[in-house]
Amino acid sequence: MNTAYAKYHLGQVVRHRKHPFRGVVFDVDPEFSNTEEWYDAIPEDSRPRKEQPFYHLLAENDQSYYVAYVSEQNLIADYSGEPVDHPDISDLFGPFEDGQYPLHFNLN
Repeated sequence: MNTAYAKYHLGQVVRHRKHPFRGVVFDVDPEFSNTEEWYDAIPEDSRPRKEQPFYHLLAENDQSYYVAYVSEQNLIADYSGEPVDHPDISDLFGPFEDGQYPLHFNLN
């Protein structure tokens, strides 16, 4: 049995290692769980391994807000202490405090 452990947690602010965006983790897949078309659209020399956690982020860059799906190898923790301004954050999380967002609800 292959057991993957997520390095980042729900409500944590992270940055992409290569691209200029950051976001808040709102879901985690223990390994790749998107479409093959999505995966194949990534240039082959940049494709992440599928056998690692993948994170769903409420993401932002200088131009827009969006949802991103990012492999663990392409993320780093964001210690800037700055909140993320994505408009959907308040649907899932409480106010930004101590560098992260607390969940509005309890998980099973």
